Amino acid sequence: MIKLYEFALSGNCHKVRLLLSLLGLPYESIAVNGAAKEHKSAEFLALNPLGQVPVLVDGDVVIRDSQAILVYLARRYGGTNSHWLPDEPAALAEVVAWLATAANEVTRGPNALRLLHKWGRPVPQADAEAITAQLLAVLETRLSRADWLAGAALSIADIALYPYLALSPEGQVVLTDYPAVCRWLARIEALDGYVGMPGINLLRK
Repeated sequence: MIKLYEFALSGNCHKVRLLLSLLGLPYESIAVNGAAKEHKSAEFLALNPLGQVPVLVDGDVVIRDSQAILVYLARRYGGTNSHWLPDEPAALAEVVAWLATAANEVTRGPNALRLLHKWGRPVPQADAEAITAQLLAVLETRLSRADWLAGAALSIADIALYPYLALSPEGQVVLTDYPAVCRWLARIEALDGYVGMPGINLLRK
């Protein structure tokens, strides 16, 4: 059975849980004790030398990094040339570009503000606020004319960006200023197999 090493409150872990559920894949969740620094233990570092969650283990395959895990699951279990990760070069590049956005702007923007306001972590607040505003403006423009981020269908691009956007009110981000983004979040939350996590408010307008 697939094993997922994770933190319960991590958006990066949630995106993997979400795709596993949408694909109907059973898995074993292994909670990593962050307070006890289990992710820095020799046992865990053997799985991911960077000492970060999530890590997915599927038989002999060990994958670190949430974006890489989404790619693996989409290709391994999502079917050939599926909507999750298309084969056509331009369509594939569009998905990969959004995965890079998840690892860059989403991390330095909405995620950083959540770390600041939820846990008091020191972050460059002005930079994080500017990045978040720019990102949400780009998303609002895109989602005002399309239901999904990459192409005409749901893909792992949407799954990659979803958690930290849905959690962004914990970083004092006002999502109601971005109605197209809110409609996109609601579309994901209406999918068969959707799973939430603490901090995601499904009642936004």
